[in-house]
Amino acid sequence: MTHPVSRIAWSGLAYGCIGLGTAGLVVPLLPTTPFLLVAAWAAPKGSPRLARWLHAHPRLGPTLHAWREQRAVPRRAKRLALVLLLMSWLVLWVGGAAPAVLALTGLLFTGVATFLLTRPDATGAGSLTAMREKVIE
Repeated sequence: MTHPVSRIAWSGLAYGCIGLGTAGLVVPLLPTTPFLLVAAWAAPKGSPRLARWLHAHPRLGPTLHAWREQRAVPRRAKRLALVLLLMSWLVLWVGGAAPAVLALTGLLFTGVATFLLTRPDATGAGSLTAMREKVIE
């Protein structure tokens, strides 16, 4: 049995990431998918019930399923992430950030973009009902 403090910490991380991911749906420049993936990773360690809810959720579940089954990212999420990376770098540039900051963030953003672009597109294989049944097993 997992220690209660550990379960609380994992649950807190999962709920916090769900909150940040939810905020990312409406707040520009705040990503949703990375927070959702962290929540899906942390939830089973703290709350199996929360993990089941995440994977069965009609809006969140398909993205998690695509990542778990195919290590894939939806094409729309890729496009949005790339645009936001570019916009963030441009904000730094226009804001007069130091050349070292521009270079380091440029390298970091290039790495993130490369990772995203090398992930397959989510195919949407399988219905939501089949996905829910698989999660319940």
